[in-house]
Parts: sequence; structure tokens; C-alpha cells
Amino acid sequence: MRKSVTPFIVMLLAGIVALAAAFTLTVNKFDVLQNPDTVLACSVNLVLDCSTVMSTWQSEVFGFPNMVIGLMAFASVITIAVLGLARTVFPRWFLVAGSIGFFLGAIFSYWLFFQSVYAIQILCPWCLLVTASTTLIFSSMLHVNLKQNTYGFKKKVDAKIQKFLDAGYHQMIVIAWLALMVALVVLKFGADLFA
Repeated sequence: MRKSVTPFIVMLLAGIVALAAAFTLTVNKFDVLQNPDTVLACSVNLVLDCSTVMSTWQSEVFGFPNMVIGLMAFASVITIAVLGLARTVFPRWFLVAGSIGFFLGAIFSYWLFFQSVYAIQILCPWCLLVTASTTLIFSSMLHVNLKQNTYGFKKKVDAKIQKFLDAGYHQMIVIAWLALMVALVVLKFGADLFA
């Protein structure tokens, strides 16, 4: 069984950042509910404005604020990361289930990202942080599963995957993906981001 703690360190740090963002958004939501005229610290300008994003239907897709999902999900991520750092041997079903769960979380996060950029056309800085963190969380879990051959690839395929991972191509893809997301935001909003 091939073990590396680095993906779990990345998962832990990303999970902590995402949980802090979800907690901050939850507190901000209470502030807005108590005083609708409140100006949040994350409401920087016309493009970066948490308050406006919080008032859209996309902020409550399942009938309650999305950040509640984050409070539960990112606490679970942190727990899994800590167990991974403790070199816990996870059963195969757990790793596969985690991979599916983290993938669905990433899909939801990116759906919200694209809604924010192209439909709402206003960004929430904390939500952007959650999207980046979710990307790192999913890619870390994928790395763990590929490194341990959780998906049961045949020897030849697994050997190619290990070579790909050992060469650092997985990390390069993740960095390029995040850079692409930044580029999309800059192309969409340009100088208005800093106005």
C-alpha cells in the first residue's frame, strides 16, 4: 500500500480554510438577517459583494443557506485529513465513497462559481475561497486514490498512473485549473474587480 501524507496535509489546510470561510459566511448571514442594512467586510465594491450574492436564490439551493452544507462537509474533510495524517488504513469502500462525495462537492462548488460569475455577475470573496479549497480537497482525495490504486486499475495502467503522479503532472493540472478560473474571473470583470 503506497502511502503519502502530503495529500492529507493539503486536504487538511484546504478544509480548515473552507470551514473558516463557511463559518464566516454563516455569521455574516445572521448579521444580514438581523440588520438588512449592514455592510459586510466582504462587500468591497460592486463586483465583490457577499451581501448581494447572499440575497439570491442560488445561495439557498436546497431551501436553506448553502454555508450550512459547508459547515458539515468541511468538518468531515478535516476529520478525514487528520485520520489520513495518522496513517489510518481506510477501507476501499470508504475511499471510493469519499471520492464520490468530494467530486459532488466540487461539482456543486463550481456550479455556484459559474452562477456567480455569469448569472449573478457579482462575486463573494469567501465563496471564491471555498471553490479553490474544494478543488484542492477533491484533487487531494483523487491523488490518494490513484496512488493507492483504489479503483483497481490493471498493472500496466497503474504503472503509467504512478509515473504520471511521480512526475508531478497531477499538481500541475490542478495549478493550471485554478489559474484558468482566475483568468475567467479577470476576463469577465477586468479592472472592476479593483474599483
